[in-house]
Amino acid sequence: MTENVGVDLGGWLRANRVSPGALVGVLVEPDGSVAVAVPDGALATTPEQLLLADRELRPRWAVWSQETAQALVAGGVRLTTCWDVAAVHRLMSGGWRADPAYTWASLHGVPADQIPAPSSGQPDLFSFADEPQAPTLGAAEALEAAELQRAALASGSDSGIAVATARAESTVELLAAELAADGLPMSRAVMEGLLDDSIGPRPRGPGHAAEVRAARDERVLRHAPAGVIADLRSNVQVRTLLAAAGVDVPDTRAWRLEEFKDKSPLVAALLEWRKAERIATTYGYAWLDDALGPDDRLRGAWTGCDGAAGRMTASSGLHNMPAMLRRAVIADPGHLFVRADLGQIEPRVLAAVSGDAALAAATAADDMYLPVAAQLSVDRPTAKVAMIAAMYGQTTGHGGNAARRMRSAYPVAMGYLDTADRSAQAGQDLRTYGGRRIRMSGGAGAADAESSGARTGRGRYGRNAVIQGAAAELFKMWAVTVRARAAPLGARIVLCLHDELLVHVPEGRAAQAAELVGDCLTETARRWAPGGPVRFIADISTVRCWADAKG
Repeated sequence: MTENVGVDLGGWLRANRVSPGALVGVLVEPDGSVAVAVPDGALATTPEQLLLADRELRPRWAVWSQETAQALVAGGVRLTTCWDVAAVHRLMSGGWRADPAYTWASLHGVPADQIPAPSSGQPDLFSFADEPQAPTLGAAEALEAAELQRAALASGSDSGIAVATARAESTVELLAAELAADGLPMSRAVMEGLLDDSIGPRPRGPGHAAEVRAARDERVLRHAPAGVIADLRSNVQVRTLLAAAGVDVPDTRAWRLEEFKDKSPLVAALLEWRKAERIATTYGYAWLDDALGPDDRLRGAWTGCDGAAGRMTASSGLHNMPAMLRRAVIADPGHLFVRADLGQIEPRVLAAVSGDAALAAATAADDMYLPVAAQLSVDRPTAKVAMIAAMYGQTTGHGGNAARRMRSAYPVAMGYLDTADRSAQAGQDLRTYGGRRIRMSGGAGAADAESSGARTGRGRYGRNAVIQGAAAELFKMWAVTVRARAAPLGARIVLCLHDELLVHVPEGRAAQAAELVGDCLTETARRWAPGGPVRFIADISTVRCWADAKG
């Protein structure tokens, strides 16, 4: 590589005929310098030069993984777009492993059983059984890998959406690095107050912790029949306790106990105790001390996909925070949140990816379950059950009866789901609308040897995965569009929660940002399903505290 850190990177790229959107390899070296590669050469430069070139030329930076974005974000560099080789490999292959050696070998046709496991050292070297002189996997190789991936996607029958999905999945990894660095605004004082109300005061030591726990248990046990005690953390003992109080249930699942809570103070107290116990064990004071920084920002590690479903994931409880704790998520002084939640996203996605004209017509309504209910000649709750049952493969009970009505009303949509179901049962891999591979273990022979129940379960998984995966792809394309369009307003996404965005924005620009978020959904829908008749909607509100948002 040419060691010429002082060279103007933008000028060098222009001299190498790099235009906006062109792939350029980039890798952050251990010493903090940046390696940049184009087809005709390579250069060592600085993060500052990289940022200037990004603003001037807007290339698509080819990186091995989110680690590059993490290193750059830590140094104050936020790239506009990228092609993340690991993210695209997961999209194309359906597996999770995507280290540089594995991805490089896969792209060059090396059999999987000859690809070595990642080493504990630097992951930029590998060797094949019959190829001792393995390449060093730097910026030039990242560029080559990205080119190979793009060519493979472009050669498919759905090349347009496949390449667009790969670009969005890649840029989501930039967003994930930024989410991890920025954190979610949270008031420590408010959160400690919420914890005190729910699980008791902060323990001063092991003995005090035991007292606090016993006091929490006592809120339930005071309603027990005289002389009856139980360990509330034992389902067997809880069931015995309930039986002694006249509540005879086959198990102690929350949904089964809900019907008794208005009749039994014991059950009502037990359900509240469970909420508090979950907070105590997962979101207690130790969690707060570990995850909340001194700047009142809750931080966790983010990934662009969780595997087959393709949803974003986060650690530190960011994706499972109990609703009551949202009261502590408060915008910084002088800022507000724009909260946007996609409405009825999975049935709308089903209409789009299946091409069912009748179901697409129902999406014109703000509440699409109303026209679906009219079409099925049922009430709205039953229509909702029918739609969910269709996507999850429920065939018995109220949901199964309702789903059968869907077959005559929306045969194209049901045919799309049934095809995915049959393929999954046969052990055949599936592809989402955007091209994500959904691996189904075995194959036709293995599937034949399985029990009927196992095949049926896999079929249900497959029919839902093609919808949930497509919905995740649409959401992420929307998120990266908001990220790009909202940046000039000083707005940043601080949370991606399934189908919900939380954007932190200066107060004076909150109304403009809220309108922009809606416009971004319209723009995304046009790119994701060009010319399609399906309408996508979002509930958008501007709040200071996350808990104040509707829904």
